[in-house]
Amino acid sequence: MKESKGNTPKHGVFGISRRDFVKKAALGVGTLTAAGTVPALWRTAQAADVLKVGFVSPVTGPLAGFGEGDPYIVDLVKRSLAQGLVSGGKTYEVQLIAKDTQSDPVRASQIAKDLINGDKIDLMLSTSTPEVVNPVADACEAAGVPSLSTIVPWEAFYFGRGAKPGAPSPFKWTYLFSFGVAEFANAYISMWPAIETNKKVGVMYPNDADGNAIRAHLAPALEKAGYHVIDPGGFEDGTTDYSSQIALFKKEKCEIFNTFPIPPDFATFWRQAAQQGYTKTVKIAQIAKTGLFPSQMESLGALGYNLASALFWHKTFPYKSLQTGLSSQQIADGYEKATGKQWEQCLGGTMSLFDAGFAALKSAADAKNKADVANAIAHLNVETTVGRVDFNKGPVPNCVGTPVVGGQWVKTSGKFKIDFVVCDNADDKNVPIGGKLHAYNA
Repeated sequence: MKESKGNTPKHGVFGISRRDFVKKAALGVGTLTAAGTVPALWRTAQAADVLKVGFVSPVTGPLAGFGEGDPYIVDLVKRSLAQGLVSGGKTYEVQLIAKDTQSDPVRASQIAKDLINGDKIDLMLSTSTPEVVNPVADACEAAGVPSLSTIVPWEAFYFGRGAKPGAPSPFKWTYLFSFGVAEFANAYISMWPAIETNKKVGVMYPNDADGNAIRAHLAPALEKAGYHVIDPGGFEDGTTDYSSQIALFKKEKCEIFNTFPIPPDFATFWRQAAQQGYTKTVKIAQIAKTGLFPSQMESLGALGYNLASALFWHKTFPYKSLQTGLSSQQIADGYEKATGKQWEQCLGGTMSLFDAGFAALKSAADAKNKADVANAIAHLNVETTVGRVDFNKGPVPNCVGTPVVGGQWVKTSGKFKIDFVVCDNADDKNVPIGGKLHAYNA
């Protein structure tokens, strides 16, 4: 959706219309009005110093769990920008333009091109899975627009877009900070010994950017650590019958299960696995990409209890948002109060993207010069809600790894039916452990 001819966007996925805003202002409603910051938001279109930032994520569609909390975070960030952003001695008005990919890679690419060519953005931010981030980054690379992304295994972002091991980076404009296979391996190898198993791991890695990267790098790491990986081969997104894979896992007596599918596919698989008796023999069910959010786990009912996963952010992380000044706990509590929904880890992941993105704009020699902004990202070293983001450390050009910790979904008797508990902090000792790992079929 294009912007209005004024200096704020029309009603969009995450925004409110000018008319609605004016009504609220007149009634004295909202934090912005109460804080007396309306003039900063509504400066005249003649202002020369305006920064446009695009933000792309999946708010609807099969990947909607990743973007569920994004509107809330976008609102917090917009409020923090009400007085503008200072860079190079100038105060810039910031127009944050948020778009929903609807979980469609083709739409993600088109949205990115619209933001680049139509809205003339100065910086692109994108998050959550290669289906969103990779096509957006490709569009930015082709157009010479600085781009920063997160919540994608860096192998899927870097190698999945054509980079070759040991070769110079083919990317000049596109950067990512996120976990990688090593972080998953560290979490799994540290956490799994808490449960005695036969060390046979049945894996379900899809035939997509995530799955192929995980198969190429994680499976060998698990084998090296003494686990025997049983891989029936890649499967296509949207598969509805997993009988052959389940039969193989039962035959091989795989007491550990590991998968990286889109959420609907896991729900289908796990229900079939329960119907066919496999879940009764599973001691550790380790899931990723799916199983990150309470809404997904609740939909599984009792089948969701004791599923293990990894966390790139938890409300107990001891880090604050650089952009908003809010602690991790404050972000989670604020979300629950504002929406009535349970906190979820993409809240911190998305906030970290804004922390890093706006830190780059602030440190750029010229925030309106795209090459200067890209250079600022390449040398970024800041602490965000997910921890330290330091692009001077690799693991490859254009990418920096961030930690994940081990966790498990447990049944609760409080306001919410299920909770995500940190069980292992091998990758970040600053994160407090909340409980021990329990066997899935205990």
